[in-house]
Amino acid sequence: MKHAVLGGIAALFLVAAPGAASAEDLVFTLTNSSSYALKSFFTSPADIESWEEDVFGENYLPAGNYVSITIADGRTQCVYDMKFIMEDDSEYVEKSVDLCELGEYTLSDAQ
Repeated sequence: MKHAVLGGIAALFLVAAPGAASAEDLVFTLTNSSSYALKSFFTSPADIESWEEDVFGENYLPAGNYVSITIADGRTQCVYDMKFIMEDDSEYVEKSVDLCELGEYTLSDAQ
């Protein structure tokens, strides 16, 4: 049985927003099916050239686990670029992912 980790990670937003979730918040499940812990996770709207803050901050996502991610940046956008930094410092970038349509994203070793 998989375990959701980083209980506090759901409270970590790209841009922390006080109060209840708004209609613009984008929520999706990130699953780490790779062999390594995911130590940093960055997202940015696909039409922006720079990365937002590390979603995990001081936390990380162990291999074989998943977490619910909330992007509360006030945008109504669905298409995001994602950058993953693994515990071995390898990096992987996924461009133009429609997170509204998918509702989830799985990181695997095959990438």
